[in-house]
Amino acid sequence: MYNAPRAVSAFTLVEIMIVVAIIGLISAIAIPNYINTSARAKVRVCYENLSQIESAKEIWAIQSHKKNGEIPGDTDLFGPDGLIKFKPQCPSGGVYDLMPIGENATCTISGHTLTP
Repeated sequence: MYNAPRAVSAFTLVEIMIVVAIIGLISAIAIPNYINTSARAKVRVCYENLSQIESAKEIWAIQSHKKNGEIPGDTDLFGPDGLIKFKPQCPSGGVYDLMPIGENATCTISGHTLTP
């Protein structure tokens, strides 16, 4: 009896190297774009938080008959009885400074500003 050899199917080293090179190329393009997009999203979220704080400051100033230069406290704006239920937090770890009425609230992270 004669047994014919079975055909062995496998990838060659060159094919595997080509696939690895393509994956590396795609990763080299995609990862930096993902990082940039993530950073821009954090700036936008911080901008929205600062905008909400400014709106709450203006409402507080009108309701409390406050003038420019007076500084609201956290308890005036945030909390169950405040204008915003929870104090917003910067997604990049910055800290918000409420600043006096008439000035924009700020974030300690460079580039996270309310003014464009």
